[in-house]
Amino acid sequence: MNFTVSARLSARRFAYQHASVLSALDQGMSLIAAGMADVTITDGNGRARTPAALYQSLFGTGRTGSNPVHPTQAQAA
Repeated sequence: MNFTVSARLSARRFAYQHASVLSALDQGMSLIAAGMADVTITDGNGRARTPAALYQSLFGTGRTGSNPVHPTQAQAA
């Protein structure tokens, strides 16, 4: 599938093509870190997402809470 990473810097708009979702995600995050605005990743079906939303859809948040309770601790309480 083809992925287009687009971003804006002042009045200029940039677009980059990628063959893999991971390389598009990497560049999208790098563009945000570089201070670019309106960074989106659009897939071959036309669905546009921010790098953060794409990351979350691929990998989830990875967090179950800020202070997870072990099951044996919950029973003791």
